Amino acid sequence: MISDKETICPNNLLDVAHEKKGVAAGIVNAGKPLPMLSVMDAVKENLIVPTFIGNKEEIEKCAQDLKFDISKYQIVNEPDENSTAKIAAQLASKGKIKIIVKGHIHTDVLMKEVIKKEYNLMGKTRLSHIWHMTLDKEDKPLIITDGALNVLPNVKTKIHILKNVINFCNRIGIERPKVAILSATEEVLDSVQSSIDAKEITELALKEKINADVFGPLAFDNSISKKSAAIKGIKNIVAGQADVLLVPNIESGNGLVKMMIYFMGACAAGVVVGGKVPVVITSRSDEAPARLASMAAAVVALD
Repeated sequence: MISDKETICPNNLLDVAHEKKGVAAGIVNAGKPLPMLSVMDAVKENLIVPTFIGNKEEIEKCAQDLKFDISKYQIVNEPDENSTAKIAAQLASKGKIKIIVKGHIHTDVLMKEVIKKEYNLMGKTRLSHIWHMTLDKEDKPLIITDGALNVLPNVKTKIHILKNVINFCNRIGIERPKVAILSATEEVLDSVQSSIDAKEITELALKEKINADVFGPLAFDNSISKKSAAIKGIKNIVAGQADVLLVPNIESGNGLVKMMIYFMGACAAGVVVGGKVPVVITSRSDEAPARLASMAAAVVALD
């Protein structure tokens, strides 16, 4: 059942990212093969100009092993892994880097530093995570949010998540995205809190005249399959053709994305948006093409 399909970075995301060239990026706790390999790919694509933060000896040795010439790039020597996040946040607050890329460091350590008020990196909306999912080079993306940052968001937080993902969709050329507010059911049930939330979000989106077609609750099958929606008699502009799945909690989003990766060979480009500096927080097990795609997504998300 596990897919052996090669992970492929999508052209549609790279093409949009290529409109911005050589974005200054801080690589947090660099010096491990996988993150360094993806940085090398991003440099070859002319997406980023990296600043490496971490143990200088390890960074230089890793680059040498990969035959990656980093002689013209800055290295900030910091042997203490947990202190690398602080340096990245400081550099971002001073405008010296425009995106932050997680290397070999725990996500919570990195994000706790990024959200500190002293760095003034927060934007007008709450931070949220977006996954841009594709199977092939020319595949149309399915956007999934938020399966990595907000654990059990309430309606207010989900509205922030909604606004963030609409902004991202606009940047990749989806002018009016179709957003399915996901639940386990297409009916509003008192016993299923996510269905109640979905109905409220649908009403709020309409009231606030948000630039998207938003509908929920919808189950997964009704969101992405026209056949399933037709069989169940669900008739609205989102059902069966969603561009975006706004999930009820982190478990459902994370599980859905990981199933697509491991069962389908999907490329998951992940980025934290909503702040002044996009943050790439890939898993330490992610393959290099997904890491490259994630950096492309961060470049796209940059104002």
